[in-house]
Amino acid sequence: MIFDNFIFLNLQAFWLLLSIVVFLFVSAYVNTYENLFSKEMLNKIILGKSRKKLNFILLFIAFILLIITLGRPVLSNEPIKVKQNNLALMVAFDISRSMQCEDVFPNRLAFAKNKFDSLLKNLSNEKIGALAFSSRAFLIAPITNDYHTLKYLIKNINTKYISVNGSDIYEALQSTKVLLSQNKQKSLIIFTDGTDKIEFDKEIKFAKQNDIKVFIYAIATKKGGVIKTKDAVVKDENGNIVITKLNTSIKQLALQTSGAYLEYSSSKNDIKKFVNIIKKSFTNTKKEQKDVIISTNQELFYFPLALALLFIFIAINGFKREVK
Repeated sequence: MIFDNFIFLNLQAFWLLLSIVVFLFVSAYVNTYENLFSKEMLNKIILGKSRKKLNFILLFIAFILLIITLGRPVLSNEPIKVKQNNLALMVAFDISRSMQCEDVFPNRLAFAKNKFDSLLKNLSNEKIGALAFSSRAFLIAPITNDYHTLKYLIKNINTKYISVNGSDIYEALQSTKVLLSQNKQKSLIIFTDGTDKIEFDKEIKFAKQNDIKVFIYAIATKKGGVIKTKDAVVKDENGNIVITKLNTSIKQLALQTSGAYLEYSSSKNDIKKFVNIIKKSFTNTKKEQKDVIISTNQELFYFPLALALLFIFIAINGFKREVK
């Protein structure tokens, strides 16, 4: 039958209001409907003796239609099952002063932001969180599927108000542990020039203990460059100009945590390959995917609502008042 899948989702409200209608219907016959309305309303409803019953019926039908509207009628369809991706990623941006170096155009941090846009384009429904770090970690966005907001927040990272120097990846790893505490397998993608450390034993140990895979996207040249400020270039304690270069020692952090290491490229396909490597490293996540049931009911409430408003309009304004 056509209406086999016709149901009311809000049955409690429907039956409650239906009982009110029955009560009003009985009261109308016992006490006459004039006792149910104010004089002002009666002046609008009564259109002469020949119109009393007609207007009362119109308003009564409109009231029933409003009850049906609140009952929320729908055509119930089969729900759709969608696979939910349990892969969650944390993305960390190195915002130390060395990331302002212009050996990579326009500078290392700006280049990282552009690559993050490419990262989002190559993801589908993975959940992503973002943070920035120097000697401390700063949360930019918690785990979310809202890629549009993420893109906006990353684009507007401003390092002018950060007074700390240096970069400590251990801080980023600690934040990842907390933010991905509900995930068995954790991943951290880091956009960095490699920091100024040579050994990463502490970070590697922490990552292994907490099942964090580290993926490094290194942004810097081996030749290096200077760090410009508003007035001059950065110098060391002895007055020598600081030259910041790519620190490839960080590769050990990625490889020893079952992650991956990739050096920057102007190619548009490097991030795509990087994302594929990340997804392949989490082979068990597909088995852990859960089905999310999405309702496909077709709402019908606007039909009785439109009719109810029409009947109310006709009852109150539809006829000219009889003149005696």
